[in-house]
Amino acid sequence: MTTAADLVLQLKGKFGDLISEQKEFRGEITVCVTEAERIAEVCAFAKDELGFDYLIDISTLDHYGEDPRFTVVYELSSITHQQHIRLKTQVAEEKGEVPSVTSVWRTADWHEREAYDMMGVKFAGHPNLKRILMWEGYPHFPLRKDFPLEGKPTEVPEIAKTGVAPLEGGPFVTVPSNENTSRREPRRRNPEDWQN
Repeated sequence: MTTAADLVLQLKGKFGDLISEQKEFRGEITVCVTEAERIAEVCAFAKDELGFDYLIDISTLDHYGEDPRFTVVYELSSITHQQHIRLKTQVAEEKGEVPSVTSVWRTADWHEREAYDMMGVKFAGHPNLKRILMWEGYPHFPLRKDFPLEGKPTEVPEIAKTGVAPLEGGPFVTVPSNENTSRREPRRRNPEDWQN
């Protein structure tokens, strides 16, 4: 049986130093593509030659205060080989753009639109790169770390509230305390605790 590690070795054999050494964590293999401009080429090879026929997801990470600021993550699956790999590439805030992989997997269309809408990373060559969750003209990217938790007021009252959302005691809000993380940032609280 072909393993994910075998497939990554083939990827590294084709692209050499463009592909980092593989990292394994909890049975999942991740490699980094060092030149973001070549991510579409790497993805096309992964699909056409290695059998990664299913793009599970594209997500983004914000490393606010660092350069490069963003990481774009591609979760790939091979139904034939029953294997999964993760490709990552980094993008500087100044550039803020990677090539679209919609020509490789059609499902990338919606994934890239969501990443653009929430984080502001652009995908060059995308056939319809516009907001998918926020309204057109919304000037912010809500999943960036510099976006306040309570949101920002809007000047479009007929579309959204104009005030910030109250968060005090909400289920996903950090509670100021000297307690440990599990007490300060509970993943789920009893609603009766925070509605009083």
